[in-house]
Amino acid sequence: MFSRLGISTPVLILLAGGSVLAQVAPDAPSDDATVASEQASGQAPTASQPAPLAETSRDKIFYPGDTERWKPLATKLLGNTLLDQKEIWTSPFHMHARDAKWWIGGAAITAALIATDHRTSNVFENSQGQISWGNGISKIGASYTLLPIVAGFYGYGVLRDDAKTREVGVLGGEALLDALIVSEVMKTAVRRNRPDAASEPGHFFEGGDSFPSGHAIESWALASVIAHEYGHGSKLVPIVVYGLAATVSTARFAAQRHYASDIVAGGAMGWFIGR
Repeated sequence: MFSRLGISTPVLILLAGGSVLAQVAPDAPSDDATVASEQASGQAPTASQPAPLAETSRDKIFYPGDTERWKPLATKLLGNTLLDQKEIWTSPFHMHARDAKWWIGGAAITAALIATDHRTSNVFENSQGQISWGNGISKIGASYTLLPIVAGFYGYGVLRDDAKTREVGVLGGEALLDALIVSEVMKTAVRRNRPDAASEPGHFFEGGDSFPSGHAIESWALASVIAHEYGHGSKLVPIVVYGLAATVSTARFAAQRHYASDIVAGGAMGWFIGR
């Protein structure tokens, strides 16, 4: 199978998957953050420390609180999504030594799963009943299910003047957009056939759209946002949302629509996007 992959598949996986994984690597405090901290403690910036800028490119979009109106909301979502995509796809050019563990680890795990995909795809019975069940359950993680959930958070926040819920709706929508873009770019790039393909299942560059799993990346992205926003006050919230995302992922595997590598890679990228 690896003869069909060539060198370009691991490279694409490393660049795309690693670029998302590297987003969580801790960064050193910026000069602006240091200056802001000193100002909060009553210390003035020194001559060697430049005065903080009034706004960054993301501040102009993220911080205004009038997201209850459509025009500012659209500006916020579009602007933040563009910034997110720029950070994701240009991160290979800004990689630091401390990011290496994320790049190497993510690529190694994905490669190991790809190598065993044909074997693990037969773990279940793969009966018609199982496939039908998997397709039905996985609808929980479809875009047409997740988008109304995000809209519900946003609408409830507007109607009840609840800034927190409204923020979850906006951040959830942004995470879904980011996940959808990353997923579609990678699907188009690697063109992997699905497990139930009529010919050459699992092969890359054959016109398929299996890698990564769109259901997994989107459901884990939204679950990550909700768990991050509400998980500090309740241990139940992360259990529920991550449990649903795991159920969707398992269902896609049971339905023979994705290999384990498609799902794990998609779920990992979605979780990090949601952070």
